[in-house]
Amino acid sequence: MSDLIAKTAIDRRLAEIVTPAIEDLGFELVRIRLMSGKTKVLQIMADRPEGGIVVDDCAKISTAVSAILDVEDPIEDNYTLEVSSPGIDRPLTRLKDFEMWVDYEARIETTELIDGRRRFKGMLRGTEGDEVLIELQEGKETVTIGLQFDWLSDAKLILTDELIAEMLRQKKADPAFDASAFDEIEETEGDEADVADETPVTKH
Repeated sequence: MSDLIAKTAIDRRLAEIVTPAIEDLGFELVRIRLMSGKTKVLQIMADRPEGGIVVDDCAKISTAVSAILDVEDPIEDNYTLEVSSPGIDRPLTRLKDFEMWVDYEARIETTELIDGRRRFKGMLRGTEGDEVLIELQEGKETVTIGLQFDWLSDAKLILTDELIAEMLRQKKADPAFDASAFDEIEETEGDEADVADETPVTKH
């Protein structure tokens, strides 16, 4: 499993537990994170294979995941389960994501220095083998480089007018989609996923 989906050992363990339940419902795990704090938060991002998850889907996933976590009981102490869509400026966690969002702008970080840098911002140009292709602006020139997928530590789409327009185009056909969610959008450095289901889990 890609480190972009599950970074830590506990994230990977949780991914192994919940992935079958998510896939049985016809969805895919995009990212999972157990966040520490006063109350731990288990954040799960999921999507349909072809894209287009809605609030009711997140509720179904939350119910299924809660049931299996109750049995496996992998998390000590109380925690809150959050199941969400990947959001507009979504994280890119699977090789196929870089093909799906070709010609959109993204920000990519690598685990090691590549030509003296770890951060890359540019247009996605698909994949070649196990490399992600990204077009960079170097002064007045544009260059396309390939980054090994295994080198990536973080990758996400950048919120642009073109991206918003595309997401609206995809989702307007879905009667369960509420387009008013796009009325006020601000770009932030944090994740923009819409939390659709939040369930506190209390240990006894």
